[in-house]
Amino acid sequence: MVFFGVTGSGKSTAAARYAAAAGLPLTSVDSDIGWLPGWVERDQADQIRLIEEIAARDVWVLDSFYGKWSDLLIPRAEAIIVLDYPRWISLFRLVRRTLRRMLLREEVCNGNTESFRRVIAHDSIIRWHFTSFAGKRRRIREYQDAGLPVLRFTRPRDLERWLRSREAQHGQR
Repeated sequence: MVFFGVTGSGKSTAAARYAAAAGLPLTSVDSDIGWLPGWVERDQADQIRLIEEIAARDVWVLDSFYGKWSDLLIPRAEAIIVLDYPRWISLFRLVRRTLRRMLLREEVCNGNTESFRRVIAHDSIIRWHFTSFAGKRRRIREYQDAGLPVLRFTRPRDLERWLRSREAQHGQR
């Protein structure tokens, strides 16, 4: 099972809730695959090796995926849970989360934190939201058109209802 959506849509939170409810192992793509301390991106060959190991398992949950190795993962996914919200929702969530992390010095992953410098940098997460939004929405349509097992949510309350049903099914919350 893999979660997909634009930056700031809530993929990691939703994936963690689903994995906990179902008792399945969760992989955080940014922490476990993508980023090393010091905001150093893990070597692509290592990322591919890790994804191949995960995709070979019988069960797994990923909170996202990177386009550069999605073709190794998507064919093995039981379902792609898509958070396809209007831009204003994901952007609001992203800005709120980024400011909170920056002000409280919350760790993002592997000791990495947000800073004002990172927020205004050329590769900032907020800039990434704008540059990746249209492409991610296009990929959602492509996955659906290809007949892949896509479960698409366009409103947070519908995702919340689905997650609660999974938690109730497994006796949680």
